[in-house]
Amino acid sequence: MKITQANFVISAVKPEQYPEDALPEIALAGRSNVGKSSLINRMIMRKNLARTSSQPGKTQQLNYYRVNDMVYFVDFPGYGYAKVSKKQREQFGQMIETYLRTREPLKLQLLVIDSRHEPTGDDVLMYGWLKHYGIPTCIVCTKADKIPRSKWDKHVKAIKQKLEADPADPVVLFSSETGMGRDQLWDVIMNAISHERESQETSL
Repeated sequence: MKITQANFVISAVKPEQYPEDALPEIALAGRSNVGKSSLINRMIMRKNLARTSSQPGKTQQLNYYRVNDMVYFVDFPGYGYAKVSKKQREQFGQMIETYLRTREPLKLQLLVIDSRHEPTGDDVLMYGWLKHYGIPTCIVCTKADKIPRSKWDKHVKAIKQKLEADPADPVVLFSSETGMGRDQLWDVIMNAISHERESQETSL
C-alpha cells in the first residue's frame, strides 16, 4: 500500500463527534503499551503521526487518523492499565461499547496482542465482546522482532488457544520495527473494505 496522505483528524468521545463522511473505519483495541500507535505509524509510513508514549494510559479518546482519503484508523484507549481510575475505566468501556454497537462505518476491528505473552483476561473479554457483536476481527500479534523466529508459530498458537479464536479470523504477526506483517495487514484491511462494498452492491 502506497501512502500518499495521512493525517490526524479528531479525538472523539461521543457519537456526535465522529466524522460524518462515511469512510470505512478500522479500529484498534489492545492493552496499554501493546504498540497500537507504533502499528499505525508503520502502516502509514509516518514516524510520529500517532503519538507513542512510554506512559501507559495516555490515549483517552477515540483518535481518528485519515489515510489516503480512503479509510480511517480509529485508535481506542488502551485497557488494563492499573493507574487509570475505576471511573475512567468505566467511561472508557462505555465509550468503546457505544462505538462498537452503533458505528456503521466500522468494517474491521484489529485486536492487538503482544506476541511475547499470552493474552490477558482483558484481551479475552474484548475478543468475546467483538464476537458477541458480530464485528469482523483480525488478531495482530505485535513485537514479533522481540522473539526468535523459531518460536513464532508456538507463540501464535498459544495466543489463538487462549482467545479460543475463530479459525476464520485472520492472524497477522507484526513488527513495527522491521515492517514485518505490514503488507499482509493491508491486504486484510482492503479485503474487509472491498467485501463490504460487494455486499452493499449485491443488496441493491
